[in-house]
This record gives sequence, structure tokens and C-alpha cells, in this order.
Amino acid sequence: MSESVKPLRDPQPLLEKALRDWGGHSDLWIFGYASLIWRPEFDYAERRPARVHGWHRALKMWSRINRGTPECPGLVFGMLSGGSCQGMVFRIPKSQGRDTLGRLWQREMVTAVYDPKFLACHTTHGPVRALAFTLSRKSPSHTGMLSEDEYRRIFATATGIYGTTLDYVQATLDELRRHNIRDRQLERLLHAARHKG
Repeated sequence: MSESVKPLRDPQPLLEKALRDWGGHSDLWIFGYASLIWRPEFDYAERRPARVHGWHRALKMWSRINRGTPECPGLVFGMLSGGSCQGMVFRIPKSQGRDTLGRLWQREMVTAVYDPKFLACHTTHGPVRALAFTLSRKSPSHTGMLSEDEYRRIFATATGIYGTTLDYVQATLDELRRHNIRDRQLERLLHAARHKG
């Protein structure tokens, strides 16, 4: 979930672009890679496991409200370029697409931190083109490289209005496992950050 104190950009033109890119002539697909999987907050007609190539899930986005504070920032996931990412795609009937996008913007794009993009997603029932909330490495919300000690400190201390960074990360990992999606990098990160040495 995107947040900051002040919008980086006006989110409305980005919503209008997403609506144009979708077109409204067919059902809308949304790609979830973190909290959208375990708390989508929208109705959907179908959900499938999916993989995106060229992007990966990364715990490298500062959270100063939802999972941290300005004084003690937490972390949330973003999708960074490179690698691949397993997640879930959600199919929204085209009659509900415009309303669903509007509600998604209120949740994810209040501060316009993300760069929404339609990406090719591979599923067992064929490819779909789905909207994903990607993160630029040039964004001021991108953390850059963090050490294991920094992750350990953030997991131990960062709490925001929706709870701790650690709970958010664990909930994401638990839901991925529930859908038989392995994220070994995330597993290693959580283990290393909890067990020093």
C-alpha cells in the first residue's frame, strides 16, 4: 500500500492513463505480489497464480505511515525491474473495471509513488495482460541497498497505523506459501534478519 505525507505526483493523470491502456473492452486483470494477494479489498471473478518476467518482488520501499513512522520508517514491497516474480492475477469483470481501478488508486496511489504498468503475466491457462504497481529505483521511496542489520533493526522497531513491518512481511510470505509460491530470497531475508550470526 502506497503512502507518504505528500504526493510525489498527481495520481489522477496516472489513473486516466491506466484506464486508456486498459481500454474497457474486456475484463480487467490485476497482478498482486504482496498485500493485494492476502487483502485485495475488491471483488473478482477469478484468481490464478501467475509469473511476470522482467520484474521482481523487493522489500525496498519506505513506509512512513502504514508500517512505520517518519521518525522510524518501515518497509513495504515494490516491484523492481529485473528477474521474475510469482504472484496472483485477479480478473475483474469489465463492467466493474473502472470502479475497481478508482478504488485501487485510493489505496495504492494516494501519493503516486508507484508506476502502474500493464505487464505480460504467464498463467497455466495462458497469458494475460495485467496491471501491476511497479517501483522506480529513482523514486525517493526506494531504499536502495539495505544490510541485514538494517532489516533486523526495522523488523524489530518499525510500526505504523496498520501494524509492524515484520507482520506485513510474514503475512505476505504465509500467503505466498498457501498458494504454493516459493520466494527463497524473502525466506532467507526473514531468517537472516531474525537470527544474527
